[in-house]
Amino acid sequence: MKRSTRLIHNRAGTGPRRTVNPPLEHASTIILPDAASLYSQNPAYGRMGLSVHQELEAALCTLEKADFTRLTPSGLSACAVAAAALVKAGDRILVSDSIYGPSRRFCERRLKRMGVESERFDPRNLGQIEMLMSEGAAAIFLESPGSLTFEISDTPAIVTLARAHNVKTIMDNTWSAGVFCQPLDLGVDVSVQALTKYVVGHADAFGGAVMTSDPGIVREIRDLTEDWGISIGPDDAYSALRGTRTLETRLSQHQASALQLANWLSGVPGVNQVIHPALPSHPDHALWLRDFSGSSGLFGFLLDASNQSELDAFLGALELFKLGFSWGGFESLIIPCDAQLTRLKSDWTSEKNGHLLRVHAGLEDPDDLIADFQLGFDALSRKKNT
Repeated sequence: MKRSTRLIHNRAGTGPRRTVNPPLEHASTIILPDAASLYSQNPAYGRMGLSVHQELEAALCTLEKADFTRLTPSGLSACAVAAAALVKAGDRILVSDSIYGPSRRFCERRLKRMGVESERFDPRNLGQIEMLMSEGAAAIFLESPGSLTFEISDTPAIVTLARAHNVKTIMDNTWSAGVFCQPLDLGVDVSVQALTKYVVGHADAFGGAVMTSDPGIVREIRDLTEDWGISIGPDDAYSALRGTRTLETRLSQHQASALQLANWLSGVPGVNQVIHPALPSHPDHALWLRDFSGSSGLFGFLLDASNQSELDAFLGALELFKLGFSWGGFESLIIPCDAQLTRLKSDWTSEKNGHLLRVHAGLEDPDDLIADFQLGFDALSRKKNT
């Protein structure tokens, strides 16, 4: 069966009453049949996961082609678990200059206090990556496309270098939601996702997941999450499981709308550059074609606005695109990103021409979204002419 079918029919139901969805159990305590079961049954306590958690883990294993999934309460906690599970005091972790800012902050602030050194690298510079690996590292953390700036890493090449230097690889796969890219198939050791985004899909729940097929890493992740008491509530797990049933259908619409918007923006005079990996104009388009089967609803563009008042005029005129962090839900969002760009190893910011805006194309009609953008460009034009 195709993956979309398996995600819908992931369970057959158990017991005399067969249900389409697993029971939603609000329980911390599990009543066990005898004393021996207290120390032999798994799960023996609600924090270890109940029916809905087990079904969600199985669905995510199907999605990411993994043997093991550990759920976490947020995407950031999933990134933190993956990084911390692969390093110890005295180790060094290499961190892409383009990964999600809070993930980078965790490595550079929290892991530092745990005795782990972090070193950033330019995601497009394989020579720099190899040099850093040769100097010693326990793990390397990728995100492809890069957060905010949408660089596509040459993941297979980085994996080859990592294996040669005995370095474990982590990839944040939230952008593709596991639908358009399977990092484990590319040789990555650990894939992480913020379920909050596309898997939940309705901007109403949090969740994260860490996926792997490496038995040694499975042990490390299990030990760490047990020691830290990492768990996710049943309601959020249920929301994420529900989202897996419609994930591929929703991603198809997000993809189509984003591409229509990106192509339209490419011809607008007020746009200096559209940054979407699926466009032939993107510098990493060939890598995207090789490693991805599609694209999601998230991309960026550089607005030709010379000052803050012009940027404010553009954003203030929008009605459908809302200003808000996160993405992956049914609603369209836009944020200015300049304040978040803190690059050390790449020259991306020195090449930037205009204000960087990140766009999430929701599930509204794309013609309406284009009309909404036109309101912004009209307001921008009026501001420039005053």
